[in-house]
Amino acid sequence: MRINTLELKNYRNYESLSISFDPGVNIIYGENAQGKTNILESIYMCGLGKSHRRSKENEIIRLGCKEAHIKGEFSEDGFSERIDIHLKKSGGKGIAVNRIPIKRISELYGKVSVVIFSPEDLELIKRGPSHRRNFINQELCQIDPIYVEDLINYSKILKQRHELLKKLDSAAEKKEELLETLDIWDLQLVQFGAKIIGRRRKFIEEINECIFDIHYDLTEGKEKLKLVYDPSVTEEEFYEELLRNRERDKIYKNTSVGPHRDDLLFYEQEKDLKIFGSQGQQRTCVLSLKLAEIRMIEEAKREKPILLLDDVLSELDRNRQEKLLKGMGDTQTIITCTGMDEFIENEIGTAKKFYIKEATVTER
Repeated sequence: MRINTLELKNYRNYESLSISFDPGVNIIYGENAQGKTNILESIYMCGLGKSHRRSKENEIIRLGCKEAHIKGEFSEDGFSERIDIHLKKSGGKGIAVNRIPIKRISELYGKVSVVIFSPEDLELIKRGPSHRRNFINQELCQIDPIYVEDLINYSKILKQRHELLKKLDSAAEKKEELLETLDIWDLQLVQFGAKIIGRRRKFIEEINECIFDIHYDLTEGKEKLKLVYDPSVTEEEFYEELLRNRERDKIYKNTSVGPHRDDLLFYEQEKDLKIFGSQGQQRTCVLSLKLAEIRMIEEAKREKPILLLDDVLSELDRNRQEKLLKGMGDTQTIITCTGMDEFIENEIGTAKKFYIKEATVTER
């Protein structure tokens, strides 16, 4: 998959932008706060319909404007995809694929495969479990449409269960009726949750098959990496644990077990890298994870994803930087950085270069 052109209108600091990309390496450079990350963010949105940042969608719209537009033209082996996204300040979002509006964001998943690597990702092992669950979901949503539907259904039922738990104390006259409804939600939660747990377990098994060799190469044979799926409950015990924790859930108005509480662990031999790993080891693990993510998408979809490197090269030492650039292969890559001095010329070959200043992009 490759992005050919991108057009933005009233998107963050861009009043208007039109840019054409090379199918190989593209470098967007300039000082900080000029809009480099905004370009990568808009490409990511074409793939997953949302920003990789933790920001509200109405913050994406340019200050003083009521709406913003993204239009991306993509291609793969003679086939093309056009993605249009329309954001409104008043709320709501319209997405069209090849000019045909879609009703659900899940219909967008898999149309455009993207992998983003940002400085925040380097802290993935240190951060909380939600960030690692997000990594799993982000990957599986691009390659497994059944997983997408299960995740959507699970999230809806989980929300309804929480709303019902909040009503139990204030609706004594309807308590029996509400408890019967809770029984129904619990059965449905287990139905979809068990499938999510099983698919995540299989995914970690699959990624371990390729990440071991990637990491072994990155560390020049010094380290053996293994990912360990750490579910809060097994598929077989899910319903029983829900019942056992029901009184606690009623007190805290929350659901104490389920795939929404899963985690992912990183081990080098018998050492938990979150606890005992150095910063360098943790960063190398995340680098291995991103390279494995590219390979997983390629194997599942028989196409390479678009790789977005958001100001990450300056965070890596020369050896890791070289390994990353080598691992890109012929994957279309868009790199943001502050200056060209971050590269050795033979690392980037015939890369297409763009200079950005005050939301104006100039090809150089």
